[in-house]
Amino acid sequence: MGEAGKVMIEAVEDRGEDYSGDFLAEVEARVEEGEWVTMCTQCGVCSGSCPLGPDWEHPPHRIFQLIRANRRDEVLGSPSVWMCTSCHACVVRCPRGVPVAHVMHGLAHYAVRRGLAPADPPTRRLAERFWENVVRTGRVNEPRLALSLLFANGLAEGVRRTLRSRDAGLGLLKAGRMSRLAAVAGDGVKDPAELRAILEKARAIELAKAAALAD
Repeated sequence: MGEAGKVMIEAVEDRGEDYSGDFLAEVEARVEEGEWVTMCTQCGVCSGSCPLGPDWEHPPHRIFQLIRANRRDEVLGSPSVWMCTSCHACVVRCPRGVPVAHVMHGLAHYAVRRGLAPADPPTRRLAERFWENVVRTGRVNEPRLALSLLFANGLAEGVRRTLRSRDAGLGLLKAGRMSRLAAVAGDGVKDPAELRAILEKARAIELAKAAALAD
């Protein structure tokens, strides 16, 4: 266990909180991949690997510690479990092989089922726009995705956000990662209908898994 992990555990114990409460058992039984929580050694590699790490209210290894400390409402009501964008840097680097990203998504879904999710989770808008983008053509149209997010709160705010992000946008254009024409035309898979059928099947599987974990 890393030194930071020991300090946090001592801080919880100093407040007289139960470090083996019922919430851990609840997560293990009802959250997808929740049984992995006890494999965390609090080394902090996941939090240090996350590109959004500085923006988390509670970084991933802290979330695991809070679960074991029986801090149910603090975990399920936190925007932190919604911060994961599935880059999987944490999964690749975890020395114990913990599927950190999957646990974060499982906690987010469980928070929704229990009615404890925050009103406007940080990544919900990105997830919705990304999904709409993929379902429409079968491929992510990065310019359209970026524009839909930049202008989500209106024209004036969109212009301000675009100007603030201009260096990143120009860098993507220069690197060939983003095409000006793609925002208008773009391309897709040969059979969008077949793709949608596959996605619906996957959705049915996920709903069945959620139902199995429900009360």
